[in-house]
Amino acid sequence: MPYKAQIPYGAYWSTPFARWQGSFANLNSVEFAAHVARAELAKRRIDPTALDYGVLGFSVPQKHSFYGLPWLTGLLGAGHVGGPTLMQACATGVRTLLAAAQEIEVGMAGVALAINCDRTSNGPHLYYPNPRGPGGTGAAEDWVMDNFNCDPLGPHAMLTTAENVAKKHGIATAAQHEVVLRREEQYRDALADDAAFLRRFMTLPFDVPAPNYRKSAGTLEADEGVSRSTPEGLARLEPVARGGTITYGGQTHPADGNAAIIVASAERARELSSDPKIAVRLHGFGLARAALAHMPEATVPAAQRALAQAGRSIAQMAAIKTHNPFAVNDLYFAKETGADLQSMNNYGCSLVWGHPQAPMGTRSIIELIEELAIRGGGFGLFTGCAAGDTAMAVVLEVADA
Repeated sequence: MPYKAQIPYGAYWSTPFARWQGSFANLNSVEFAAHVARAELAKRRIDPTALDYGVLGFSVPQKHSFYGLPWLTGLLGAGHVGGPTLMQACATGVRTLLAAAQEIEVGMAGVALAINCDRTSNGPHLYYPNPRGPGGTGAAEDWVMDNFNCDPLGPHAMLTTAENVAKKHGIATAAQHEVVLRREEQYRDALADDAAFLRRFMTLPFDVPAPNYRKSAGTLEADEGVSRSTPEGLARLEPVARGGTITYGGQTHPADGNAAIIVASAERARELSSDPKIAVRLHGFGLARAALAHMPEATVPAAQRALAQAGRSIAQMAAIKTHNPFAVNDLYFAKETGADLQSMNNYGCSLVWGHPQAPMGTRSIIELIEELAIRGGGFGLFTGCAAGDTAMAVVLEVADA
């Protein structure tokens, strides 16, 4: 079903993603997202006062993030805009897009900003007081590391969920490494011609601000910390878990960054589009949850539900993007749906450019739109798993307005 909400073509952006403890490691992710949004809106000649709703997503709290979306919109010059702050781990990008679309759908907003940010670097170290503990001792948590390594329902690490799926479906290390090599090859297409594909939605060279945002701390020519694997190098790697199949080369890396998409009514979308002849329409969303400790499997039913809502089949998708924290994800998805493993994730994916949870899905959706635009239009699917064995998916269309 087509939603009333549309994405104005070109009214979206992403920073490069920087491997954790890299160039963005000392930037408050919410302040950084506001800093980037202000510049990107100005670049597109979109006045922040045009916004009348916003939704912020992140998965790693920052200082003052209690104030969430209103703080961010105040920083970027849209102090009249309110809205929620959402967290759904790696599904946050689709969730915030849906929240923005729903606001347009029911007539409560005309132009909404769905903006997502995360900094896995220097994650919070939390202390939970417990006056009844021995000597009044409380509990401590390293927000990023402890949650990567322990789903409390198991307990088990996220790596375990991928190993369980690999074992269940007979996915070997060699097949995973073949996917890694293919995905890195596809990403190199995004870097061709002076990163022409990335420049469609990313400001490059990217000026890295100092934490006070008063001067530059450096520049990035593209994503930072991306690996360049070789068959020989991957073959030398041992599985991370004893008796497992997944090596460090067969999974993504934590990263930092932010990305945003504007959603608007059809009339306002035409006004805000960088090319009013192109329409980006939303057709379906899906949410699913797999069995405990089988996270990669959730991408398939989520995609099926989004496709069903859109009234489309996987064969009708001109382009498919996935969040693939493990190469296992793509192998399983292709096997179950019949999608072409080789042509999924053209121009890059989270397996290659990294995993800053909340903005990762947003960037993938932006890349999906741009791939469809290059193709001359068509339907596209994004699906991605998230902590808690869940996944969300979206089907959209790029067409003549």
